Amino acid sequence: MLRAVGSLPCQTTEDEHVWIPVSDGTRLAAKIWRPVSSDDQPVPGILEYIPYRKRDLTAVRDSIHHPYLAGHGYACVRVDIRGTGESEGVLTDEYLELEQRDAEDVLEWIANQPWCDGRTGMMGISWGGFAALQVAARKPETLRAIAIASFTDDRYSDDFHYMGGCLLSDNLAEAGTMFAHGTLPPDPALVGDRWRDMWRERIEASGPWVDTWLLHQRRDDYWRHASVCENYSGVRCPVLASSGWADGYSNAVARLLANLDVPRKGLVGPWSHKYPHLGEPGPAIGYLQELVRWWDHWLKDVDNDVMDGPMLLTWMQDSVPPSTSYEDRPGRWVGEPSWPSPNVRDVELPLSRHRIGRPGEEVADEPLTVQSPLSVGQFAGKWASYNAPPDMPYDQREEDGGSLVFETDPLPETCEIHGAPRVCLEISADQPVAMVAARLSDVLPDGRATRVTYGVLNLTHRDGHDIPKPLEPGKRYQVSFDLNVVAQAFPAGHKIRLSLSSSYWPLVWPSPEQTCLTVHTGGSGVRLPLRTGGEEQVHRPFAEPEGAEPITVTQVEPGEHRWTVTRDLVDYESALEIVKDNGTVHYEDIDLDVSRRAYERYSSVADDFSSPRAETEWTMRFARGDWSATTVTRTVLTCTSTEFRLHATLDGYEGEKRLFSRNWQRAIPRDCV
Repeated sequence: MLRAVGSLPCQTTEDEHVWIPVSDGTRLAAKIWRPVSSDDQPVPGILEYIPYRKRDLTAVRDSIHHPYLAGHGYACVRVDIRGTGESEGVLTDEYLELEQRDAEDVLEWIANQPWCDGRTGMMGISWGGFAALQVAARKPETLRAIAIASFTDDRYSDDFHYMGGCLLSDNLAEAGTMFAHGTLPPDPALVGDRWRDMWRERIEASGPWVDTWLLHQRRDDYWRHASVCENYSGVRCPVLASSGWADGYSNAVARLLANLDVPRKGLVGPWSHKYPHLGEPGPAIGYLQELVRWWDHWLKDVDNDVMDGPMLLTWMQDSVPPSTSYEDRPGRWVGEPSWPSPNVRDVELPLSRHRIGRPGEEVADEPLTVQSPLSVGQFAGKWASYNAPPDMPYDQREEDGGSLVFETDPLPETCEIHGAPRVCLEISADQPVAMVAARLSDVLPDGRATRVTYGVLNLTHRDGHDIPKPLEPGKRYQVSFDLNVVAQAFPAGHKIRLSLSSSYWPLVWPSPEQTCLTVHTGGSGVRLPLRTGGEEQVHRPFAEPEGAEPITVTQVEPGEHRWTVTRDLVDYESALEIVKDNGTVHYEDIDLDVSRRAYERYSSVADDFSSPRAETEWTMRFARGDWSATTVTRTVLTCTSTEFRLHATLDGYEGEKRLFSRNWQRAIPRDCV
C-alpha cells in the first residue's frame, strides 16, 4: 500500500497550464511542479513526456510522483506530446522524428527557464520510457540522466507489434488504444472555443495505426528508426532501467546492462506494466525514494551510494500455483554484479520422447509431430499484463493437451534460473509458412502447471527478421530462439516442462494454414540459465512505497472488468472477451467527469485458420456542466491465407449530436506471417 507523505523537504508551487513552443511554432501543453525556492535558487528539471492527457487520464498518477519529486528539490515538467491533451497539432504514429525533435526543444526550454539550473533528466514508463531512451540516444546537451520503466530498445522484436517475427494480437489492442487516445478533444476550460477545431483537426488527420504497422511485417527501416539497439553507443548519459516479470517488457533491462557503456543500474520486480512504487503483483517498492537518490547523484552531484552494490537487482520468484492474478509473488531480491552475470551458467539439456534429459545424455534421433488446435493459447494471458482485469496465464494443462510436451524428472533439489532460456530445435513443417511457440512451466507435484516464460518463432524468419524465407515442406532446419528473460525458482519435487505448439492464438496471430511440425529429438534441446550462487540480499533494502497525496476523484458510476473464455459446441466458435471499463470518475479539482470503456474480442471457428477475428472498441466521454464530448473507435481485423483485412470506424459526438464519422477499409498482403 502506497503511503501518502504530507510533509516534504521543499514547499512547492504548481503551474496548471503552461505553453511550451517548439521549433515549428506548435505549442505543447505542460503542467509544472517545482519548489517555491526555485524562484531564487534554480533546480534541475525532470521531464515526463507522454500522450496520455496530463489534465485527466494520468492526473492521479502524476499527482503522486511529480509533487513528491518537486518536494525534494526538482522542477517536474509533465508534457503531452503534440496532438494529445491540450497540446496543439496532431499525433499520427508513435516515436516519430518530429516527436523526438519536440522533446529536444522542450528540454532546451526547461533548461533556459529562470527556475532551472540548466541540468535536465527524463523519466517515464512505457511510452515515457521509450521517449526518454530514444531522446537520450540523440545526446541533447542538457540531458544528464534518465530513469525508465517498462520500455524496449528494439521496436520490432521486443514490443507489442511482433515477437519472433509473429504478429501479436496486442498489435491491434495497442493500436485501438492509440486510435482512441489520439482522437480525443482538448479541454475547453484550457483552450477555449477553439477546442472543436482542434478536435476536428485531430480526427481528420488520424486513422487506425494498425494499418501502418501491418505494412511493415518484417524488420525494416520503419522499425529500425528509434530502436536504440541499432546503436547503443548513442546513449551517453547514466540510465536507471526497470521492468517487471509479468510485463511484456522484461527483456530490455538485461540488454541495456549488457550493451551500454555508461553508468547504469537495472531493477526487475514481479510487477506487471506498472511503476515499481505502484507495482502489481507485489511487493511494490519505494521507487520514488530511489529516484530521488538517482537524481540527487546525477543532477545535483550528491556523493551518495546509489551506484554501489549490484548492477542488477531482480526478484527471484518462488513457485506459485497457476492463477490469472496475484496480489503478491513470493520470492526474494538477488543481486548480480554485472550482466551477463558470473553467477549464471548455461546448461544444455537434450530433448527425447516426452523428456528433458540430463546434461551430456545421449538421446535417440526420433521424429515427434504436433499439429495444434487453434484453442491452444486461450489461457496464455496478455503479452503485457496490467493485472486488471486478471490477465496472466492460467493452468497450462489444457494448453499442453494440444502441444508436444517434454519434462524433467522430479527435481532432487531446488533449481533457479535467471536469464533467457533458449530452445534449439531440428524441425520441419508441412507448410511453407509456419510458427512454433515454446512455453516453460513449473509443474507442481499435483500436476498443475504454471507458465514461467515463453517465446515464439516465425520459422520463415529463421535467418533473420529482415529476410523471411518460405520453408521447403519436409526439409529439416536447425533453429534456435530465446524465451523471455525471467528469474524463477523450481522447488525440489517439481518438474520443469517445455511445451511446443504450432499455434498460440490469440496471443499470436496463427499461420495462414494449419501446420504439422516435426521435431527431431537428436538435434533438439533446451538451454537453461542456471543461477548457482552470488549475492542474496540487496545492497540497501528498499523502503516501503510512498508518494505525494493524490488528487481527489470520485467514482460516479461503477466500472466492470471481465476476462471470459467461451466455446460454442454448436458452431465451434471459441472466443476470448476482455472488458476494461473504468466507469465514470469525477475529477474534483477541475469538475470533470471522465468515462472510459475498452472492449476486446478474439475469436476463431474450429480449426479454420482463415477464421481468426480480432476486434477492439473504445468509448471515451468527457463532461462538465452542459458540455460533453464522446468518441467511439472500433477496429476489426480478419484474414485469409494471403491477406489481412482491416475495417475501422470513428464517431465523435458533442452532447447527443454526432459531429464526425469516418470509415476505413484496407486489405494488406501477408508477408510470410
